[in-house]
Amino acid sequence: MMNKILKAVKILSLVGVLLAVYLLWQQWFRPAFQPCSINSFINCDAVVSGPVSKTLGIPTPLYGLIGYIVIFLSSVYKKKTLMFSMATFGLLFCLWIGYQELFLLHVICPVCIGCEIIMITVFILSLKILKNKK
Repeated sequence: MMNKILKAVKILSLVGVLLAVYLLWQQWFRPAFQPCSINSFINCDAVVSGPVSKTLGIPTPLYGLIGYIVIFLSSVYKKKTLMFSMATFGLLFCLWIGYQELFLLHVICPVCIGCEIIMITVFILSLKILKNKK
């Protein structure tokens, strides 16, 4: 059971890496084709170029990229406490960004929603792993 959960965390964190790389690429290169920008309410522009594009001077998607990489490596090396700690930080960070997008900027970023769903799932799975550890 534990190996299946760790495998799920690995897969989810790799999908998270891809989503974070996509947002970072959009932020750095601003390509003409932006499939995430559907209309003024559903778009990734707030994270790519808006007020939440940087957190403490660092591109916000970079936090996600580093976080997902650490979660992936902690699942590979079975560092359960590190995985849970990063998932907790990631969950709080995602919720904070989500709050800003929805309630302050009045936008929904589909890629961010994907990241948030992944992080919630990884948090729950890492909590389950941590409880089995004890």
